Amino acid sequence: MPGRLTPRRPGPLRSGRLRATALGAALATVFVPALSACGGDAASANGDATLKWTSTYFPTHWDPVVGGSGAQFRELSLVYASLTRTDDSGKAVPDLAESWEYNDRGDRITFHLRPGLKFSDGEPVNAAAVKAAIERAQKQKNSALFGDLTSIESVDADGLDAVVHLNQVDYQIPQLLGQRVLQIASPKAAGAPEKLDQNPVGAGPFTVTQIVPGTKAVLKKNPDYWDAKNIHIDNVELTSAPDASTVVSGLQTGVYNFADIDPSQADAAKKAGLDVFVQPGFNASNISLNINKAPFDNDKVVDAVRHAVNRQEFVDKLTFGYGEVTNQPFPKGYVAYDPTSEGAYPYDPAKSRRLLAEAGFKAGDIKLDLVIPSEDPQAEIVQAQLAKVGITVDIKIDKNWATPFFAKDLTFSLYGTTGRDSAVQTLTAHFGPDGPLNLSTPYQPKGFEAAVAKVRQTPLDAPEYPRVLQEATRAGLESKALVFTYSSPNLIAKSKSVSGLPKNPAHIDWTGVTIGGEGATP
Repeated sequence: MPGRLTPRRPGPLRSGRLRATALGAALATVFVPALSACGGDAASANGDATLKWTSTYFPTHWDPVVGGSGAQFRELSLVYASLTRTDDSGKAVPDLAESWEYNDRGDRITFHLRPGLKFSDGEPVNAAAVKAAIERAQKQKNSALFGDLTSIESVDADGLDAVVHLNQVDYQIPQLLGQRVLQIASPKAAGAPEKLDQNPVGAGPFTVTQIVPGTKAVLKKNPDYWDAKNIHIDNVELTSAPDASTVVSGLQTGVYNFADIDPSQADAAKKAGLDVFVQPGFNASNISLNINKAPFDNDKVVDAVRHAVNRQEFVDKLTFGYGEVTNQPFPKGYVAYDPTSEGAYPYDPAKSRRLLAEAGFKAGDIKLDLVIPSEDPQAEIVQAQLAKVGITVDIKIDKNWATPFFAKDLTFSLYGTTGRDSAVQTLTAHFGPDGPLNLSTPYQPKGFEAAVAKVRQTPLDAPEYPRVLQEATRAGLESKALVFTYSSPNLIAKSKSVSGLPKNPAHIDWTGVTIGGEGATP
């Protein structure tokens, strides 16, 4: 399904970045009268604590089912809560569900919801709402999430108990049904899902009072949020980030007090007296190959590309010292990272040329279109590296790139992801037969399906879990469809008036965060 996941850039990657733009009449302000008695005022004039967040990942759609599990989930989590959330160790902890347990077989899990909660439209947060959210994510025509929920057979709702029946043993469900995959909207509001884009209704820490499509959203604290006592921000002004070079000046002048930034801007932000910190994440960039199309239907050509890639060049030219080379979708030190796969297919242009010759290709015989959505220095690096081994690459810009990519019509492209809370979800998204990031669908590497099934059947706290998970990563990395290149962390710059944030991997958690004053401090 085209556009099922919105790709997002790790570090300066542009190819996976489909920036929302405000066009013509779309710039007209959309008010949400049901949620605001004071119109579109940001309320900062009252002296309340206001977060002024400019984001590269401004939501392209405010329905979480449509938005999917890409990086914009962090912005959507201002409005929507989930069954679980992720702590600073990457583990699932309670959110709307205060506890859960599996049956003895591991094919049924019951979530117990907190009592007395309601959505911002007054509807109750109960098991029926969970059931509706899961079924909508599975069945809605434009859902970007249905591929993540294949283990779920059905849901029974019994008051505050949501009983999730699985079609296989799967101990990943608490990790899966968190902020990335199951942000829960009010069933009443979601009855007309097309309206959620202008009037998002959730049970998260904030409610929307004003939306300018693709450009700006104004939110206020939700007094009915289950952990409202630990939310110390009164108002949020969320805007779509302008050109990267102007973000630092906006932070200096107080136009913003919080922003995600390119590595290229980190030194300037530090010199401006701003707080710059690295948020742990699972970012990884890759070159996507379609082995169902020539010339990548030839294994020797695939291996030639693998050996033609100089990963260190990506790090040196694109990450400004913040990134590192990688050949897998997990960072070093993470439980799913497979040390035994490190260094596979090292940079060896001579071997690459030899493999091409063995495949029957002379220098210049292979001509490829590298299709990306916007200008990207990463594409130029790929072009130059493959030219050194005799492969000609023509960079093609297609702003509607997502349609052919997700339809698996492209032969050659680039992708960057921010990872997933469930390691199995990361693996199946990249290497599974229906994986949205697998350009070679329905291909999957030999042994991968069995390896993933074994991970699902292993409780997360079992002693053998790390070994079983790394074996699945190793099986996935046999895939001929992806060549991983480099990773770059999430960089955040903020004014000193904004206190430190919990370092939850890939998440932005506002619990306990305070704002001492308006704008940036000198």
